[in-house]
Amino acid sequence: MNISICITVLNEEGSVGKLLDSLLAQSKKADEIVIVDGGSKDRTIEIIRHYQKKDARIKLLIEKCSRARGRNLACEIARGDVIAMTDADCVAERDWLKNITEPFIHKQIDISAGFYKMKDDSNFQKAIGVFLGVMPSDFDINFLPSTRSIAFRKEAWEQVGGFPKENQNSAEDTYFNFHALKLGMRYARVKNAIVEWGVPQDLEGFFNKIRSYAEWDAKSKVWLFPGKGVMSHNIKALLIVLRYLLGIVLLVVSIKYSPLFPILVILFLLYLAWSFRKVYLDFR
Repeated sequence: MNISICITVLNEEGSVGKLLDSLLAQSKKADEIVIVDGGSKDRTIEIIRHYQKKDARIKLLIEKCSRARGRNLACEIARGDVIAMTDADCVAERDWLKNITEPFIHKQIDISAGFYKMKDDSNFQKAIGVFLGVMPSDFDINFLPSTRSIAFRKEAWEQVGGFPKENQNSAEDTYFNFHALKLGMRYARVKNAIVEWGVPQDLEGFFNKIRSYAEWDAKSKVWLFPGKGVMSHNIKALLIVLRYLLGIVLLVVSIKYSPLFPILVILFLLYLAWSFRKVYLDFR
């Protein structure tokens, strides 16, 4: 089994070195590491070329393109019959590659779903991680992988048709999973195939993530995953918007009809309790 690691980068001078260090230190060595740079303006390319001098397995293609296009280019270049993927802002644990590719000893497995843990250096990051990420308690038979931690047979990627052909820079893994499920692809779920992912550090980064997930899901016309009943990002984002709109409507109505105000206060306190409990159960 030949294994290629495929990653895309864009202006990642602050993180690409840590990622490559973690990939080169894997307990199971990849046959090659294929990197597509989407047009970095910082020192990302310079750093990658420095690593190429240390390890000939690293291949670099510079192509100004979207992230989805970059992933497809990397897969096209890859010589391995199994492709493992992670993101530029991640750091892979030492046994990540070994664990995420192990299911492919079984011929019936097409895609291997790894996991990720969120790097949260502040209480704010821990709180937004509840909404951006997946908690370990939610890793079950319905879990669908993100490109932060995924592996698949190259022939499965070809059958799915790859990642979106348009200039998509977010949620391309949603598109991939949606079409893989429609084709009846078989998943293995490997909870100990872990990478560390750094969540946004401010509100602007948080809202940009939410917006981009929902926007690209909607453009891909992905709502529910076939046979899973799992909601896509756009439905989750829509439900959050509706939740707050309902709160605003209740507030306006309670101002006009004062007897309703105590009910609004009770509902608001219940919502706060639910939110606190959700965060507390995961982070204590």
